[in-house]
Amino acid sequence: MKRRSFIKQTAAASAAFSIVPSFVLGGNHIPPSDTLYMAGIGVGGRGGGVVSEMTKHGKVKFVALCDVDDKMGATSYKLHPNAKRYRDFRKIYDTHLNEIDAFMVGTPDHTHATIALPFMKAKKHAYVEKPLTHNIYEARLMAQVAREQGIVTQMGNQGASSEGIRQAQEWINAGTIGKVHRVDCWTNRPVWPQGFKHITEGMPVPEHLDWDLWLGPAPDRPYNENYLPFKWRGFWDFGTGAMGDMGCHIMETPFKTLDLGFPYEAEASCTTIWSGDFVEANYAEACPPSSIVRLKFDTQKHGDVSLNWYDGGIMPDLPSELKDDEAPGGNGGGSIFYGSDGIMITDTYSGNPRLLPSERMKDFKAPAQTIARVEHSHAGEFIEACLNGKSTSSPFSYGGPLTESVLMGNLAIKAFQFKQLKKGKKLGDWDPYEYPGRRTIKWDGPNMRVTNYDAANAWVKREYRKGWEI
Repeated sequence: MKRRSFIKQTAAASAAFSIVPSFVLGGNHIPPSDTLYMAGIGVGGRGGGVVSEMTKHGKVKFVALCDVDDKMGATSYKLHPNAKRYRDFRKIYDTHLNEIDAFMVGTPDHTHATIALPFMKAKKHAYVEKPLTHNIYEARLMAQVAREQGIVTQMGNQGASSEGIRQAQEWINAGTIGKVHRVDCWTNRPVWPQGFKHITEGMPVPEHLDWDLWLGPAPDRPYNENYLPFKWRGFWDFGTGAMGDMGCHIMETPFKTLDLGFPYEAEASCTTIWSGDFVEANYAEACPPSSIVRLKFDTQKHGDVSLNWYDGGIMPDLPSELKDDEAPGGNGGGSIFYGSDGIMITDTYSGNPRLLPSERMKDFKAPAQTIARVEHSHAGEFIEACLNGKSTSSPFSYGGPLTESVLMGNLAIKAFQFKQLKKGKKLGDWDPYEYPGRRTIKWDGPNMRVTNYDAANAWVKREYRKGWEI
């Protein structure tokens, strides 16, 4: 696939931001200042949910919609029957660049940056689902381009616009639980298969899918139903595993309330698997079924903070202050904050902050509200910011570093690998480990580099299929 004109940085592309769409100038149209003209790319699944949310908010006209899978995009197409339909997002760039003010990306993780950057460089406001990008380099680049172009941006971690995150931040700022030294975060993900071995078998590509476009910058391979839909999250070439899927939702609470910044250290432990001849943990292609990740941060207000991540059914130690009938979070996960003066728990998406022991909540007087609340949905906030010049809850200047911290955990997961060869037929009769399992990753955040394990630096940025480079 040729990239054609969409990667060119031309004066016309820069000037397009100020051009009023021609179809706005006719009769019976809402004035341009009251309508945001958008393109939606990846409008099935989660992307379809964003399209629906934006539509309910109003003040939006979708000029063009794009999905490589006709079946997945069908609901959004029906919702906006007058929008032009495409499988290839580059045709939107070539055909409709001068007609749109903003765009939405709801595609799988591995194509976020590839799709978003050309439009961002043409000064189009950007809404991109979480995690912001597939790798750390892309997250840094997206934040940089957003800053340089002065555009409105929003990462799709919906809890960032919630009441819960604002309450939690006000409680932390007021010193309700004192200085925080540890946060345990957990999720019920993956709720899709993980731990696959290499898939070599190909299957016929369904007629409703353009497999080559779906692959985008990822290495070419035969289509297999074990990738789609939804299950791509468990493969490193496409997704970012359980941590990438939910980290920007659950880690968002400590990241914002504690002003964490870059982690300086990461370490992981992962599930081992039985492959027939040996037990191993070597997930070069597929994310592990479960993992524990330990991140360390040096903060200005709280000092050294340990953030521990648990997924795949593994749970953190429950505080003794938690009663048997009390939940340590929500259905999808949560966070437990340990401070010098108490414990705070939040649900998934920063919801329902509360103190432990729960008796503290009976007489607890919440501190005064100091943080403005969001009047609209997360997507609605983006629309209002584009039209009225307001701020958003998760601009790429914030969503980029949050994504980087989440993806640092994946670097540690990839660095965890060992292989134990089978020596004999008796159970427990094994050779010693060939490789060390746990490996601590030292991270130089400002320079975006692992300082103690050079092999891990290859994972900071991916290799792009020819024609899909960013």
